[in-house]
Amino acid sequence: MYFMENGGNEMNIIYNDKTDLLYIRLDDRKQAIINRRISDDIVLDIGEGNRIVGIEILDASRHVTLDRLLPIKYDVLKA
Repeated sequence: MYFMENGGNEMNIIYNDKTDLLYIRLDDRKQAIINRRISDDIVLDIGEGNRIVGIEILDASRHVTLDRLLPIKYDVLKA
């Protein structure tokens, strides 16, 4: 899914069904990232200005129903 906000950044949602990992990228700019694990299954990517630029959800099928994300379009990566 690609979401344009203020004519700049794209938000991408990617689900990998082999690893059951859902990744939400909130800011597509190249920047240094620090990973912060906030629970066993959630990791935040922190970028410039201490802003969240990505959210990684492990064991995503236990936490998120992808059909409920609709009507957005998302990519499913198959290995």
